Amino acid sequence: MTTPHTPQENHVTGATVWLTGLPSAGKTTIAYELAGLLREEGRRVEILDGDEIREFLSAGLGFSREDRFTNVQRIGFVAELLASHGVTVLVPVIAPYADSREAVRKRHQAEGTAFVEVHVATPVEVCSVRDVKGLYARQAAGEITGLTGVDDPYEAPEAPDLRIESHTQTVRESASALHALLTERGLL
Repeated sequence: MTTPHTPQENHVTGATVWLTGLPSAGKTTIAYELAGLLREEGRRVEILDGDEIREFLSAGLGFSREDRFTNVQRIGFVAELLASHGVTVLVPVIAPYADSREAVRKRHQAEGTAFVEVHVATPVEVCSVRDVKGLYARQAAGEITGLTGVDDPYEAPEAPDLRIESHTQTVRESASALHALLTERGLL
């Protein structure tokens, strides 16, 4: 008796690409540029933007260390779920604490899902000039406290998979460097 031929499922490698850095470092801008490149290549890609996640998935969480940890774990769970189904997931989220990023990496490792940590290493002086959301100006005026990298800690990755100094290269160059790394690792 012969077994009917079952077409083998096309396996597409997914990965989570976590872009961490200070507010206004360029994380989201680089993520959108890379997403455009990947979509042009016909790849499945999603961006889990930190602001959108806070509005829809983590509404009600504040900015205490515990709430930030919870937020990062929620994002990490969704990212791993998507990546395990062949999506390249770009996560431009500050994630200021090393232990929360490490917990996300370990979840990915346990599930056998690729995880790439990218440090968008833009100096706070440059970020405060960019000040995309007006956070640095509001902090300087005393309107807000707890701004990551100013009056709240930011633990920069000690050994990221890639360090991008967005203040010394164009957005396209930054996205291309990340694309090259993903290609080199067999994730594209």
